[in-house]
Amino acid sequence: MRTAFNRRPVRWREQRAAYRIQVPGPLYCDTSALLKLYVSEPGSDEFNRMVQGREDLFVSDLTVTEVASALARRLRQGAGTLETARLMQHAILERLDGGIYHRVELTRDVHRRAGRFLLSLIETPLRAADALHLALATSAHAASLASFDARLGAAARAVGLVTYP
Repeated sequence: MRTAFNRRPVRWREQRAAYRIQVPGPLYCDTSALLKLYVSEPGSDEFNRMVQGREDLFVSDLTVTEVASALARRLRQGAGTLETARLMQHAILERLDGGIYHRVELTRDVHRRAGRFLLSLIETPLRAADALHLALATSAHAASLASFDARLGAAARAVGLVTYP
């Protein structure tokens, strides 16, 4: 006899598969999303499960620089060690340089696109870096954008991207 306990793993797998379909690829990861893959924060476990096994993650060097900034801020606040921060940065660069993450280049055209977003999405108060992430995602033809920043998520939806979360 099947009990609710026996059926639960099947439902969980079905939910995971359904959610993966809802977040189509390619998936551009901004700094807030990429950081969750390396630092335990609220939402980290769910995001890690969602991207597990995906081969369509896009990351920019802007994200890598912003991750280093976030890790340095955490160090100044007394969280973590310099060695751990350097290991995380090395792991990210290794995945980016090794092709695990697909690199999106920050070009002059991306800067121009970001400027257009800043002037056309007036109702969404984007910061320059957020506009650059949005421009990077759209220039890479990403279908989705992972960001835990509400403003960037709203802007991404406004230009037709699926967002996570």
